[in-house]
Formats: sequence, C-alpha cells, structure tokens
Amino acid sequence: MGKTRPLATLAKRFSIRTRKDNLSARVRRTLVSTLYTQPGSLAIGAFNGIASTAIAAWVSGYQILYVGCIILTVIAVARIVASLGLSPHESNTSTRKLELIYEIGAFSYAFALGGIAALTIAMQAPASVEVLMIANATCYGVGICARNAGRPTIAMGQLFLVCLPIMAAALYIGSLAFIALFVNMFLLIPAMASITMNVFKVLRDSIAAADTSARMADKMQILARTDVVTGLANRAGLNHAMVESMMDLLEDQQMVLIWIDLDRFKEVNDLLGHPIGDKVLAEVANRLREVAPEGSTVARFGGDEFVLYGPIGDRKEAERLASEIHIEIMRPLRIEGRSLDVRVSLGVALMPDDAKDIDALMQRSDLALYHAKVAGRSQTSFFNPDMTRDLVRRREIEDELRSAIMRDQLSIYFQPIIDLETGKIHTFEALVRWFHPEKGELRPDEFIPVAEETGVIVTLGNWITAQAAKACAQWPEHVSVAVNLSPMQIRAPGAALGILNALREAGLDPKRLELEVTESLFVDDNHATSAFIQELSDRGVRFALDDFGTGYSSLGYINSFPFSKIKVDRSFVSGPNVGRKTDAIIRAVAELGTQLDMEIVAEGIETIDQVHAVREAGCTLGQGYYFSRAVPDYLAAMLLAQEHEEDGPTRLQA
Repeated sequence: MGKTRPLATLAKRFSIRTRKDNLSARVRRTLVSTLYTQPGSLAIGAFNGIASTAIAAWVSGYQILYVGCIILTVIAVARIVASLGLSPHESNTSTRKLELIYEIGAFSYAFALGGIAALTIAMQAPASVEVLMIANATCYGVGICARNAGRPTIAMGQLFLVCLPIMAAALYIGSLAFIALFVNMFLLIPAMASITMNVFKVLRDSIAAADTSARMADKMQILARTDVVTGLANRAGLNHAMVESMMDLLEDQQMVLIWIDLDRFKEVNDLLGHPIGDKVLAEVANRLREVAPEGSTVARFGGDEFVLYGPIGDRKEAERLASEIHIEIMRPLRIEGRSLDVRVSLGVALMPDDAKDIDALMQRSDLALYHAKVAGRSQTSFFNPDMTRDLVRRREIEDELRSAIMRDQLSIYFQPIIDLETGKIHTFEALVRWFHPEKGELRPDEFIPVAEETGVIVTLGNWITAQAAKACAQWPEHVSVAVNLSPMQIRAPGAALGILNALREAGLDPKRLELEVTESLFVDDNHATSAFIQELSDRGVRFALDDFGTGYSSLGYINSFPFSKIKVDRSFVSGPNVGRKTDAIIRAVAELGTQLDMEIVAEGIETIDQVHAVREAGCTLGQGYYFSRAVPDYLAAMLLAQEHEEDGPTRLQA
C-alpha cells in the first residue's frame, strides 16, 4: 500500500493540473501540433526499438521477442503513416482528433516496448539482452518526455507505460538488483514529471505570449489600416487591398476605381460642427458598403473623399455601379433631427482599359473626378484620353500665366457701366486680357478657371486690383472702378490688407472701388467672407452682387451683407429665354433695389430696345456691347473726355 500511494498521489496531481489547464483553443492547437512536428524523430525512435528487439530475439533465441518485434513494427508504421497523413494545419481536423490518434499510437508503442523489456527480465534472458532492452525502453521513456512536453499527459503516460511493465517484472524477480531497479524507475517517474511540467510551462507561456503578441500585432495592423470615423479602410488599407488584388488578378479581369467626393461638405462642418460632419461621413460609409460589389474595397481616402476599388464585369456594369452610388448617397440624411441633402461627384477609371497599373488607375480616376467637379459637380465623369491632354494644356497655361504676370504681359481693359438716366459713364469694370506672344489672345474663360484652380488667381487678382486702382486715380472723381473677386482671393491670408495697400499706393479713395462678388463666395466660406466684407466696408469700399438670379439664396445674402449694387445677370436681359417672365423678374429686382436704396445694373445690353426695356423696368445702370466693349485704359480715358463734348452716351467698338 505504501508503494502505490505515491503513484496515486502523482496521478491525482496530474489530473488536477490537467483540469486547471485553461489554455486557449489556439494555444492548445499549437501545443498539439508539436506532437506532429519532425516525424523523422518518430521514425528514428521506432527503428531503434525494432532493431533492439530484433537483436534481442536473435541473441536470446526467444520466439516471443520476434513476435514483439513484429508488433512494434506494425505500431511504428501506423504511427508514421498517421503522422504524415494528418496535418495540424488543416482546419477540418479537430484538435481532439489529432490528440486522440497520437495517444493511441504513442501509448500502444510505449506499452509494447516496456512489455518486451519486461519479458527479457521475466524470462531471465542473457544479461546483455536485458541491459539492451531495459536501456532502450528507459531512454525512450525519458526522451519522449522532452519531445512531447507540449502535452504532459501524453508524455508522462508514455513514460509510465514504458516503466510499469519493467517495474512489475523487477518485483517479480525480487532480487536486490531488480528491487534497486524498481526503486530507480519509481523515482524516475516523479523526477521526469517535474522536468516535463517545467518544460511544458515554459513552452505554454511562450506560445501564449507569442499568440497574444501576434493577435495584438494583427489588431494594430487592422487599426493602422482602418479609418476611425467610418470604420472603412484608410489610405494604407486601400493600398494594401490594391496590392493584394494585383497578386491574384486574372489576365482578362477588369478592375474599377471610383473616386467619390462629397460636394461642399465643408459647409456641414462649418455650420453644424465636426461631430455632425463625422456622422454624415459614417452614414455615407454605410451606404457605400451596401452598394459595394462583393470582393471590392471601400476606403475613406481622406477628408470628404472616398474610394471604391474592386473587380467589375465591364464598363456598363461600372456605369450602373456609379449610378447606384449616386442614388444611394443622395438620399436625404436625417441626423440628430436634421434633414441633410448630400451631393456627390464621381470620377471613374477602369483597368486595363484606362490604366495598366494601380498608380495610373488612381491618377486617371482622380483626373476624371476633377473634370466632374469642374463641369458643375454632382455628376459622374468617366476617364477618357482627352482629359489628359486637357490637363497638360491647363498645366501649360498655369506655367505661362505665372510667367506672364512676372513679365507684365497681361493687360487691363475697362468696360463702362452707364447711368441709364443721364447716359454718362458711372463706373468702369476692370477685365484682364492676355495677349500671348506666340498663341495670340487667350480668352479669360480659358485661363481664369486655371488660375482659380491652381491658386494663381490670388496673385493675378491682387495685380488686377492694383492696376485698376492706378487707372481710376487718373479719372474724374465721380467715376469709380469695379473689380471682380475670386473666393480664393478672400481665403488668402491678408486679403483685405492687400486691397487696402493697392488703394494707398494708387492714391485712390476707397469709396471709388467696387468689388464684385458672386454667391459662390458666401457658400465656400461664410465666416471669412463676413470678416473680409466688414473690414473693407468700414474703410469705404463698396460691394456689388454679381450674376444676380443664378444662385440659390440671393435675398438672404442681400439681407446679410452691405451691398450697394446688384448686377442682374445677362441671361435675363439678352438671353434666349427673354420674355414676359424675365421682364417681371427684372422689375421685381429693380423694385427691391429702390426700396433698399441700391443701384441695379442690367448686364448684357446689346440693343436700344433692351436699353429702353431695362430702364422702364427700373434699372438704374446698364452694361453691354451697345455702349462699348472692354477697351484699354487710354481709350477709357478718351470715352471720359468725349463725355464733356457730347450729351448722350458714347458708343465705341474696339
């Protein structure tokens, strides 16, 4: 009883440790997989056992040892086949199945090897045979503890099954030497158990730590590739997805890249705050997920821009997808009780039709988006080669425009604005002209948009204001000058100061300068516009609202800002839809001007009948080819000089 209690205690201890083994499934799987690593070591161990048994049988002449050799061979072959046939890396093979199959083979081989060694003791085989088999079995049991320490129950089970038959045979013989052998093997078991558990703990903790580190690394990698606001892929995530897709791309497979830009999203942040803006972005992201085809990647590229990238059947399917995106995003949003309308511009390019690689695909899509925005926003533009030529042309204009400003190759022309009551010149509108030394005259609608898009308009606008102020300083004091402003000029640092400096250098009274602005100025940046207008108005500079009637909420702007003049858009005066309705609109605007003590300018007057019509409607000022085209400063001075000699308006064609 005293001899069996330690074994019972040891078994109980292993049972407790097994129950307390709270390894995660992935860690356990890794530990079990260590049993199947290096099948060559199993083959070497099996060969040693089989060869030793065969030698023992041949030396002793015992037939039963030949039977044992055959049993070991069958078990060893079965184990090697199972080890080669089962892969712990295959997810369809359960961890328990892998463990169970290994246990059957391991325990069978260990017990068979220990039994053969016990037989040599019980049959009192030659001493050399006993030593050979006992040493082989014991070394196998000790070695297997180290190899299978990842699953200590299996390791100790093998050691126990190897030692138990030998210990039983030693007790059966009962000699002093064999009793000593029994004691040695009895003590070997707890000693190896302690070593095995220590190795197991180190192995388990290392694998657990590595697993935790790997999961943390995966999590950090996901976070690094994910946009915080929308949960979509960010720029890094998009690049990763693109690279991955290119590795698996089939030769004839089409890929589409849709660049999505929310129109005027800055207004949402400025007026409602960034928290609302973030919720709008998150909702747009959800809608993009809903329409995104399977296998595609949706990413927030930055700010209010999104990108959808993925496989597509053909161009028609890309057109349908772009249409779905438009419809889905433009559905009214309701966030915190507010109903918001979101408009979106899309640029689309396909690979390999439009580009041969990812970088070119992104450039083509971005260029298509640029054209969609230039064409008026809220639309989809597919890339075509003409866009590239147009871009080259725009860049050429940008470079030449910068050079033209530095070399003083630009000119300021002045178009008169006439007092319809007296026929006298009331104001000159300053207009820039560019006479290229090689290409001849370039139209303003050719280079002004390029200047606005590239930022050159800031330098150009300041130059126009300075030249106009210098010219006006030479005119009679009752004549003022009007200069058009670009929204980008106002957003530039020190915009108001630049205009005041131009007035001071020209020696011009600020009251003689009118700055003409369009409604886009207020939509782009209301706060900056208010500060700009207020600062200059306080100094005496006057403001006119240009192209009235073509925007969305002109009356609100008139009520909010100190305009002294409204310019009725030419489409109401000489456009193709001129008629009874446009006359009524002009009369309403003129009445509004009378009530607010504001001057009303009718643009685009080309005939005497139009002069009579707008004057009868209540307009106070007129501008158009009927009076004069834009002329150089010296001809403007001539027009003013002729006013002293003639009673009516002067007509000059230039």
